[in-house]
Amino acid sequence: MAEFYSLRVNGVDREVVDAQLGESLLFVLRERLGLLGTKGACEQGECGSCSVLVDGELVCACLVLAAAQSGRDIVSIEGIAPAGVSTDVQQAFVDAGAVQCGFCTPGLVMAAHSLLERIVDPTDTEIREELSGNICRCTGYGRLVEAVANVAKTRIALGGNRG
Repeated sequence: MAEFYSLRVNGVDREVVDAQLGESLLFVLRERLGLLGTKGACEQGECGSCSVLVDGELVCACLVLAAAQSGRDIVSIEGIAPAGVSTDVQQAFVDAGAVQCGFCTPGLVMAAHSLLERIVDPTDTEIREELSGNICRCTGYGRLVEAVANVAKTRIALGGNRG
């Protein structure tokens, strides 16, 4: 039976129509709401490509039911900055050469943002731990760690924690 509910995604209340109650947040973001930045790969919460923030917590969108997220604040990769504007994390990934095929990049960027919101000056170990839930087959993780560390150092030098 098709259902109707509302989700708050990237600061906007969005109606989800003709949905099935068992649909994942990943499916709803991509197929019902047309937000294609969040990627689906393993569909088992192992690769991190579908990472989004729900009430500020990093989650794999493939593992949570969309209908159960009603009333919660969901931020996808499209919502971390205005359209056409890169965040400091996104720019650091580009500058460090941490972006190659780009498939895993949205999930990694979301994980980096989540970490830097919680820890102003993370150690390499903390960065590696945070990014460990994301699989990247192209870059190797050294450049990813470097990019996140560079953002932290720049934010500290500028006296803030926002990008």
